[in-house]
Formats: sequence, C-alpha cells, structure tokens
Amino acid sequence: MLAAAREAAEAAGVPVSVTVLDAGGHPLAFRRDDRAVLISGETSTRKAYTALQLDAPTADLVDLVKPDGPFHSLPTALDRPLLFIAGGVPVHRDGRLIGALGVGGGAPEQDHSFAAAALKEFAR
Repeated sequence: MLAAAREAAEAAGVPVSVTVLDAGGHPLAFRRDDRAVLISGETSTRKAYTALQLDAPTADLVDLVKPDGPFHSLPTALDRPLLFIAGGVPVHRDGRLIGALGVGGGAPEQDHSFAAAALKEFAR
C-alpha cells in the first residue's frame, strides 16, 4: 500500500508522506518523500488514525465537523490526534477493519485519490 500510494503521488508530481496503521492504531509503515513538507508526516498519520477510529474515509467526514455539522465538537472533544481532511482511508479485509492508510502533502483531493489508488492495489 505504501508503494502504491507513493507511485500514484509520484505520477502526479506531488511529494507526500504515507502512513499505514494496523487495527490497533500502531504504525506499520511510514515514508516521507524528501521534498514533502515536514508537516505532511503528521497529517498523514492523523488522517490514517481518524479513518481507523471512525471506520470511514476522512473525505466523507469533512462536512460532519463543520460548525453546523453533527460532530462539530469532535475534533476538540477528544484528546486524540484526529484530523478531518481528505486523505485517510480505512483498510478492510474479508469485511473486517484491519488498519488504515493516510496520505499528506498534496491538496486534500489529491491525497484522497492517492490513498484510494493504494486501496485499489491492495484489493487485487
């Protein structure tokens, strides 16, 4: 998954960081491109963690935490590194949540597309 996300980002000319977490939220893999902004390492990890905890792509959660959204207080209610920006996706195998992947460094839509490409490759 790490390689697939990086390849998708590289093909688009976007330097990124990629984080893979297991079902317990523990890091399995991490890679930051040399040219990626430093904060992308943190954002990729937080996106993966958010996708894991809520078992949903972070792209699907963005509107839920807006001021008029049902979860508007969630980002500050917990002492957890949640980040509601597109680029995090949960990873399932045989219907079970087994981890999550986060990509940071590009525009949110780009990060989501790189993560989706990695999931597609993982499902093969």
